[in-house]
Amino acid sequence: MRAVIRGLALLLAAASIPVHGEATFSERRTVTATAYNSLPGQGAGEDHSLAAWGDQLEPGMKVIAVSRDLLDAGLDYGTPVSIEGLDGIWYVRDKMHRRWRNKIDIYMGEDRGAALRWGKRKVKIRFEPLSQDVRTANR
Repeated sequence: MRAVIRGLALLLAAASIPVHGEATFSERRTVTATAYNSLPGQGAGEDHSLAAWGDQLEPGMKVIAVSRDLLDAGLDYGTPVSIEGLDGIWYVRDKMHRRWRNKIDIYMGEDRGAALRWGKRKVKIRFEPLSQDVRTANR
């Protein structure tokens, strides 16, 4: 039952986020991008699909984790992001360990092969920072 409620809450939250066209994104940045999965041995804790803000990740979701320094740069929870080399709009739903800087981690569900093929690379991202009121409410 708890999983159903979380799933419904996630769907409602995703539906309330406006979809942005790439042309509306005002901020650009080059970051290091790696990929991660929700598999045992990846991440902390027993539930490998539980993100840092409490979101339950599921394969197929377009989610990224961001290094903590990028939070202050405007890439806060729910921020829509366009990533060079990937289709569609991705959303910040997870955050990384404090040791990382200027880095994103792209969620690739349970497809370990896709994450390994992505590897580690520099990419250009585009995003529209959320308003200060929304950013404050997210923390």
